[in-house]
Amino acid sequence: MQADSPAVRNGAGLPFQLRGSVHTLVTLRLVEPEDPQLVPRLIEKIAFAPDFYRDAPVVIDVGPVAARPPIDLEAFCSALRAHRLVPVGVQNASPAWLEAARRAGLAIFPEGRDAATPRPRPQPAPVRRGAAMLVDRPVRGGEQVVATDGDLVVTAPVGHGAEVAAVGHVHIYGPLRGRAFAGIEGDASAMIFCERLHAELLSIAGVYVVAEEIDPDLAGRRVAVRLADGRLVIEPLERGS
Repeated sequence: MQADSPAVRNGAGLPFQLRGSVHTLVTLRLVEPEDPQLVPRLIEKIAFAPDFYRDAPVVIDVGPVAARPPIDLEAFCSALRAHRLVPVGVQNASPAWLEAARRAGLAIFPEGRDAATPRPRPQPAPVRRGAAMLVDRPVRGGEQVVATDGDLVVTAPVGHGAEVAAVGHVHIYGPLRGRAFAGIEGDASAMIFCERLHAELLSIAGVYVVAEEIDPDLAGRRVAVRLADGRLVIEPLERGS
């Protein structure tokens, strides 16, 4: 077959396929990268939802510090990997940061919004965030959906192996067969609501239960999940509640 034949040009017979896809990435926005407590405090933060952050791909947003000299990104990425975070790229980088990112083997992501304006430092366990995120399609196995500013509302099923997470509450108007994480930044007042409970895991502010620990009598029922006295309480809801 000629190298310039239509079959070769169209990819026929190749041992691979290249396809565009959409994945959820965690964004780590650097505000004080020289702070010696950066990594310890980051690890403390992700401990609220370890199953969600474990092996998560991370984009490092350097927008707030792009005018400063870059830090040693190779060493920083090694520290992240040691705690099972997977740095994959940088965002909002100046030329100096771009060069440091290339040396560290990181991809370059497009600029995000508000690149030049640092966000205020988060306060401990904030109670409420921004507007809710609405998802009106099924969340399938292997997918992650994250509401980083407020509540998450899903009006379709959440399948086995899927993960849904929110800074605030998680509302699922359908069967929950995957994993649900509420209060991923430590909000102990966050709750999980679902129409039909078949969850693999439920977590609020880092406190979680797995399927084997959930009362079998609650299977398939409409429930609310809250955190009380350091443990999750799962309560059935009557129709019309």
